[in-house]
Amino acid sequence: MRVRVDRQLAVAANRYYLPSVAQLQRWVEQALQGRRSEAELTIRIVDEDESAVLNSTYRHKNGPTNVLSFPFTADVPLPVPVLGDLVICAPLMTSEAQAQDKTPEAHWAHIVIHGTLHLLGFDHLLPEQAQEMEIVEIGLMEQLGYANPYETGMPS
Repeated sequence: MRVRVDRQLAVAANRYYLPSVAQLQRWVEQALQGRRSEAELTIRIVDEDESAVLNSTYRHKNGPTNVLSFPFTADVPLPVPVLGDLVICAPLMTSEAQAQDKTPEAHWAHIVIHGTLHLLGFDHLLPEQAQEMEIVEIGLMEQLGYANPYETGMPS
């Protein structure tokens, strides 16, 4: 598998748990397993202000969100297998992990996998879609040795 992850930091690196590029790549590769053999994507790690602006602009929702997925589409074939961009809000990731009694690493793994699945076309707008996506996420997380991300209050 050939995966290239470009990590962009738009937050203070010493204020939050921030996964390494190697961790991000491992989680992306896990989500792509059996679905795509090559991919390039950018993961931009932002603060609440930038997340809120992007969430308002692209989803018409107020406030920050943990992850935004921007699938890449091109009108002509490219020599590079660009998958898209993920924008992840570091402060929100920290508060969510604490609120859900999860380790920051486990929460980041889940959200990177979740966002990557969105880039691949998975969605959770309908109950059937949500159930399918959750089953896939739970399986991928278990393969990595993490607990079910939808069961809060459990160590992960």
